[in-house]
Amino acid sequence: MKLLSNSLRVLAPAVLMAAGVSAQAVPLDEKLPDYEQISGVSGSIKSVGSDTMNNLMTLWGEGFKRMYPSVQIEIEGKGSSTAPPSLIAGTSNFGPMSREMKAKEIDSFEDAYGHQPTPLPTSIDMLAVYVHKDNPVEGLSLRQVDAMFSKTRKGGAAENVRTWGELGLSGEWATRPISLYGRNSASGTYGFFKGNALFKGDFKDNVKEQPGSSAVIQGVATDKAGVGYSGIGYKTADVRAVPLSIDDDYDPVPAEPQHAYTGEYPLSRFLLLYVNKAPNEELDPLRREFIMYIFSKQGQADVIKAGYYPVTSEIALNTLHSLGIETPDAPHG
Repeated sequence: MKLLSNSLRVLAPAVLMAAGVSAQAVPLDEKLPDYEQISGVSGSIKSVGSDTMNNLMTLWGEGFKRMYPSVQIEIEGKGSSTAPPSLIAGTSNFGPMSREMKAKEIDSFEDAYGHQPTPLPTSIDMLAVYVHKDNPVEGLSLRQVDAMFSKTRKGGAAENVRTWGELGLSGEWATRPISLYGRNSASGTYGFFKGNALFKGDFKDNVKEQPGSSAVIQGVATDKAGVGYSGIGYKTADVRAVPLSIDDDYDPVPAEPQHAYTGEYPLSRFLLLYVNKAPNEELDPLRREFIMYIFSKQGQADVIKAGYYPVTSEIALNTLHSLGIETPDAPHG
């Protein structure tokens, strides 16, 4: 199934403008289907993968279990790179990832099963660059972010950036060294940031690698000179998401919902759920119903609760249709 484009690095405006998102709120698309409980659903759900999606998977699991108390649900979120091997080994039936699978991961899966894994675009995230709430920096370009975090500077910056003064801050900030926080290499957020903010370059050796998204936020919140990257769902009152621009010649764009839906924010991405589905084979009832819950009004309300942004009804219904799951209003185009 070819549901997604080859690149999810920037969300296409034509696809996402239909959501009608304002700066003040993230409304559910009223055309999303309501989830209706059925009989005969049982078994175990095992999710292994993204830390970024850990809270999201937990909310979906809790909502689903309220309808099906006998279903056993286990969620493990140690990083997106743990999803493919678990799916391949058959030790999980869902693989949440905050990045697309790499070619070698897809090849390994295909070698094992004779078909490719199926990615489902469950929700929308903005990967934010966070600073301490008292940091006065007004905005950054990806070139500047690259010069802060990367030792290779493939974004084109002429000089390495080590202090906040080199980014235009004055007074007490002028000579203050920048303190870098990030994720480890098992993280899909690490991979997405490396590919898009570092232009596929290499991280500096002094980036303080954290085991999870919340640890990055906590590090920046307790370090006045700190800067780190994490999904928008982990934002707290102690940190500030810095507006970003794709290039030095453009105005920085705030990390606000409407800019994710239009694609103006340069680090927008889908949060993906991978499943093992052979072509022309039906999903078992447990996985089918869990997926239907995710793409329902109830499941997308959980997305908002987790701090991320819901998909449009067009994306939801086309995803269900691509899996052979029919709803009364599902488009067939």
